[in-house]
Amino acid sequence: MKPYQRVPINDCGEPLVPLSLDDFAVVTPHPYEALGAPYRDRSPYWLRQSVAVALQQAQQHLQSTYPNWRIQIFDAYRPLAVQQFMVDYTAQNLAQQQGLDLAQASAAEKQVLMTTVHQFWALPSSDPQTPPPHSTGAAIDITLVDETGQPVNMGSPIDEVSERSHPNHFQGKADPISQQVHHHRCVLRQVMATVGFQQHPNEWWHFSLGDQMWAWLTERSTQQPCLARYGSVTSKS
Repeated sequence: MKPYQRVPINDCGEPLVPLSLDDFAVVTPHPYEALGAPYRDRSPYWLRQSVAVALQQAQQHLQSTYPNWRIQIFDAYRPLAVQQFMVDYTAQNLAQQQGLDLAQASAAEKQVLMTTVHQFWALPSSDPQTPPPHSTGAAIDITLVDETGQPVNMGSPIDEVSERSHPNHFQGKADPISQQVHHHRCVLRQVMATVGFQQHPNEWWHFSLGDQMWAWLTERSTQQPCLARYGSVTSKS
């Protein structure tokens, strides 16, 4: 169990709503759907209603400083089946990078591999007390594009399983490119924080508002108890 999963959930029952994709940049085709992830009748471009409103506000803050820059949505809501698919895909991909055959790997080798995977991917838990953040509809993976529609340099791709993904990895580095990358990450974090989002400690691209991780990070920064208001999305959401 991760520390944030101990936070109690009092789901407010707010529905999932589709994001207005005309207002944001998107990755086409959707990266996980292109791999075969089973979204079925759900969309990766949905969020809880208040989270979607806050994301619109973040875009407005961004454009007040960087006119014509846009937030690019990489991924938002994930059904549990998609979470499981991507955990399995990431584990297999990482094993191949390490020259490891998962089918032949020892229990110890698999444990080391999955420990690395779970630094970046939440377990696809069906327990209503420990939902994966993206399965609540309150977490989103994003980056920035500039006025030409080109991705802003963030120093590492979304979903990279490495220390380069940590938000402050490039902080304090002397070379101009690292300084630029750190600045871009700070811009993204600032516009999201302005409207209440919290950033994942290990992932520069992951932000949440209202889920357990958000509540846990908010509690750490304010030293005040905080409940999560979004749990697993149900058929009624």
